Amino acid sequence: MPGKMAVIFGVSNILWMVLAASQAFKIEITPESQIVAQINASVSLTCRATGCEAPSFSWRTQIDSPLNGKVRREGSTSVLTMDPVSFGNEHSYLCTATCGARKEEKAVKVLIYSFPRDPEIQLSGPLEVGKPVRATCLVRDVYPFERLEIDLLKGDRLLKNQEFLESAETKSLETKGLEVTFTPTNADIGEALVCQAQLHINEIDANLRKRTMTKTLQVHISPRNTVVSVSPSTRLQEGGSVTMTCSSEGLPAPQITWSKTSDNGQPQLLSGNGTLTLIAMRVEDSGIYVCEGVNPVGRDRKEVELIVQEKPFTVEISPGPQVAAGIGDSVVLTCGATGCAVPSFSWRTQIDSPLHGQVRREGATSTLTLSPVSFEHERSYLCTVTCGRRKQEKTIKVDLYSFPRDPEIEVIGGPVDGEPATVRCSVPDVYPLDRLEIRLLKGERLVESKNFLEAEEKDSLKTGSVEMTFIPTVDDTGKVLVCQAKLQIDEMEFEPKQRQSTRTLHVQIAPRNMTVLVSPSSTLEEGQSVNMTCSGDGLPAPKIQWSRQLRDGSLQFLSENATLTLTSTRRGDSGIYVCEGRNQAGTGRKEVELIIQGRERDYVSPGFLMLYCASSLLIPAIGTIVYFARRANMKGSYSLVDAQKSKV
Repeated sequence: MPGKMAVIFGVSNILWMVLAASQAFKIEITPESQIVAQINASVSLTCRATGCEAPSFSWRTQIDSPLNGKVRREGSTSVLTMDPVSFGNEHSYLCTATCGARKEEKAVKVLIYSFPRDPEIQLSGPLEVGKPVRATCLVRDVYPFERLEIDLLKGDRLLKNQEFLESAETKSLETKGLEVTFTPTNADIGEALVCQAQLHINEIDANLRKRTMTKTLQVHISPRNTVVSVSPSTRLQEGGSVTMTCSSEGLPAPQITWSKTSDNGQPQLLSGNGTLTLIAMRVEDSGIYVCEGVNPVGRDRKEVELIVQEKPFTVEISPGPQVAAGIGDSVVLTCGATGCAVPSFSWRTQIDSPLHGQVRREGATSTLTLSPVSFEHERSYLCTVTCGRRKQEKTIKVDLYSFPRDPEIEVIGGPVDGEPATVRCSVPDVYPLDRLEIRLLKGERLVESKNFLEAEEKDSLKTGSVEMTFIPTVDDTGKVLVCQAKLQIDEMEFEPKQRQSTRTLHVQIAPRNMTVLVSPSSTLEEGQSVNMTCSGDGLPAPKIQWSRQLRDGSLQFLSENATLTLTSTRRGDSGIYVCEGRNQAGTGRKEVELIIQGRERDYVSPGFLMLYCASSLLIPAIGTIVYFARRANMKGSYSLVDAQKSKV
């Protein structure tokens, strides 16, 4: 039994040793399965064996192509170095390690790529506002380009995106790019043009997969608006000096040069500065001087002609180069010469029309008097002074105006409370009418205005007017209508240029609320007296008039007193009595019917017969009394019978 156990133990020990030996021998390869290498870079593959004292190594490609690398042995490690990496290294590499009769093999795949530099941005030419330009984004020496994507942006806006998805027929480094044509604007000045290129290979570091190039746009503007200022003038006297300053707009700022056109037409460069100063001028310095602004995208020029004259005598004209003359006034134009012993003068109009004025010579001065000024004088007058062979001419322009009086305010239709009224503001005898402005205000509020800009001028005085219609109310009483007239001629010196008139509103109220008070009653018996008193409201206070309405509807005037008194009334006094209140705003009316009833008698008394007989004697006497009473025009008393008899 002990012998059998020893055999079993020995066999187990041998099996364990064999198993331990077989498990201990192994190889590792770094990197483990795959590596992505940049072309022209250096890459090393490391194969390491463990569990074997003296392993042997061998390297090969999966398709038995050349290794294109160098192998070196370092103990239990074998290193395959590819330097530089090229297309010939894009294989799967196998490391075989042998330890006696045992053999182990590991593979690693080498992928290559090329993305060595940032993109390039190329422009077809200088950037100029308003002119199309082609922008190209290039990515050089890229592999594999089917993994490439390019974006071209202007600022934050994508201009174009392109992916190169087609497969390459051969392995090679390629240059890929995209093009975009755009037209620069002023907003593009200082903007960034960005080209982003990305190689979509996830196995390489993120910071190596993406490259960016940024180019700040240098947008140019061709020179323009070139201007020249000349001081003191382009006409100079001998010995004088002149300074000419030139400026030109553009981006970048144009370089300014001054030149003079020579007799053969060729430019003669004078200065490279914006300011050119010439001193001690001579007659031969007269000519065409050229200022030119130049930048990389263009040029712009401005010419100025300098005329250098012999030193002349001087001529002055007054009141100045321009004078304002009121129509109907008198104006004197004076032309004087200095520096000439015996000058001669002549006057003319610029259009060679008659002067319509009186010329008088006083030594070295000549005057032209225009009186009275009329439309035929509105023109330019030229005074020509001759001194030997030299001649000078001065011009004075006579401008006419007429603005003689304040505006006139007219209220048409009252004003009456509640009824439309028209306010007209008129400015008479105005010239020129097209410069007139009228403003009509009620209180401080502008209610109407008018400019006569399109008025036809035919050398005549015009009346400008503006109207406004409104509905007056009692509240408008006391308010002020203001009419402001302005002759807007700033270039002419005269006063006044603004006139104003005011008018206070007095709103009238037509008679209303007419009432009649009858005392004792509108129904009376014969022989009684009656007082009818009429009143009414209005502004101004209405005047009262009493009339009686006849059968045909017409009115018979009776009295202009507020109270109409009838004494000893009879039946014939019955009827319609009309009270009318009148003022400037209208008429108010009130009617009252008066009824006179007869007295009833059952018998004729002797007294009555005696009275009747006596009346035949009294009638002539009463007629005489009435006659003298009417002559006396007794106010407040009225007899309808007598009034009717007087009209028979």
